[in-house]
Amino acid sequence: MNDVKGPQGTVGSQGHPALTGTLAFRLGTVGTLATARFAAAVEDLGVKPKHVGLLTVLSGGAPASQQDVARTMGVVPSLVVTLADQLEGMGAIERVRDPDDRRRHRLGLTGAGRTLLAECTARARAVDEELTAGLSEPERAALAHAMGVLAREAGLP
Repeated sequence: MNDVKGPQGTVGSQGHPALTGTLAFRLGTVGTLATARFAAAVEDLGVKPKHVGLLTVLSGGAPASQQDVARTMGVVPSLVVTLADQLEGMGAIERVRDPDDRRRHRLGLTGAGRTLLAECTARARAVDEELTAGLSEPERAALAHAMGVLAREAGLP
């Protein structure tokens, strides 16, 4: 297939924009790359990106139920239980019985969890620097703004 560069990006031989020129494809590809680099950056801390996501949800303040956390993260509750078990074993979170419903547990961040999240955040910033090294400051600011808008519109933090 002969692709040519047009005003809308790369265009396939049929005159349609090539998949690689779409925002969905590029965001997905760069997202996969960013996730892999972030995972590698926090691996020696004993966590994966989903663990960090759980810590981030809990950093908001009051302890949250495992069901609420699962909804916020967009994952199945059983995954939250698994992640919480691992983080509790590390001393990063604690489970507290819900005073209103003794069958439920609420998850809360410990001091060690806050320290772990701060270290993960520092490493994420280093990955940000690596990923955006080829951008000027105005381009970085525009990218950060655009990603913020897209995240907000998708209901993400």
